[in-house]
Amino acid sequence: MTRAPHTAPDPHPAAGPHRIAVLGAGVMGVGITALALGHGVPVLLVDLDEERLDRARDDIDRELRMAQLMGRLPAAADTRALHLATTTDGVGDATAVVEAITEIAELKAKALADISARVRPGTPLISNTSSIPIDELAGHAERPEDVAGTHFMNPPYLIPTVEVIRGARTGESTMAAVGALLDVLGRNQVVVRDAPGFVTSRVLHPMINDAARVVQEGTATAEAVDALMEGCLGHPTGPLRTADLIGIDNLVDSLRVLHQHTGDEGSRPCELLLDKVRQGQLGRKTGRGFYAYQEENR
Repeated sequence: MTRAPHTAPDPHPAAGPHRIAVLGAGVMGVGITALALGHGVPVLLVDLDEERLDRARDDIDRELRMAQLMGRLPAAADTRALHLATTTDGVGDATAVVEAITEIAELKAKALADISARVRPGTPLISNTSSIPIDELAGHAERPEDVAGTHFMNPPYLIPTVEVIRGARTGESTMAAVGALLDVLGRNQVVVRDAPGFVTSRVLHPMINDAARVVQEGTATAEAVDALMEGCLGHPTGPLRTADLIGIDNLVDSLRVLHQHTGDEGSRPCELLLDKVRQGQLGRKTGRGFYAYQEENR
């Protein structure tokens, strides 16, 4: 594992020739897009769902305003360099593509296969995934050496470190290009080897599953679990508030991948998490998960 030196984000970074395409206008796609725009990097945001894409501009505006109020992005950042599309026809000019679609291996593999046929050789294809092994996805691209992984935390503008995953076939030039892009975005990178769940999800997601199981069994409320984890163990938000921030559906998808690849029964999603997904209680993005959220704070 290597760790880049910590430096404060440059308020006026030299984005230079960077222009990225982001696939997926969900929570992470919107967050990564806002981060890039905030650092002067033009973005083509692609999503097949026209309704979701229509909402994306307002969501990105909201994230930019929040980040600017918190001093996390330059005050001049706006969405004038944002372009929206429902097809991948325009990705050929991108200097990097960030795939941030649903955490389902088949969908990500299909997206990478499509994109790798449209971009120039040597263009980094970055899968933003919380758990799916990168080499598994790279096998579907025309050039596996162009594929690397990232795991941005939510919200990307607030979390300064990004987990970067080097697959077995990821090339040196791809890793250098990913590092250069993260530098422009003011993020520190920690590079790890490829494995199911990498480091953060392999440690965090089974722990959240255990926390939900404690609530399911009636040992404690969600509030009590989080208060103890914060007050006694120093967890910054508590595992169940973190689940709401991740998105409980995304968490369940990640746990299923971990369970499938490792056989670890601790990663089998507990019934309470599955029940919340069935009820549409997915966390902050739907207004209710383990906690209820006001519309303006979502």
